[in-house]
Amino acid sequence: MAKIKITQVKSGIDRPERQKLTLKALGLKKMHASVEVEATPQINGMVRKVHHLVTVEEVKG
Repeated sequence: MAKIKITQVKSGIDRPERQKLTLKALGLKKMHASVEVEATPQINGMVRKVHHLVTVEEVKG
């Protein structure tokens, strides 16, 4: 399965609680923090919910 790198580029402050919890579930705790995860349908759905707060890159290799 493909891996993706998710980087938080905007703050979760002043966002709905659901979006804050989604960032936490993705493993993002701070601004400019990155995580590499498998691109499962569940992760892709979570990324779609907070797409305005993160950037996503495909990891090669």
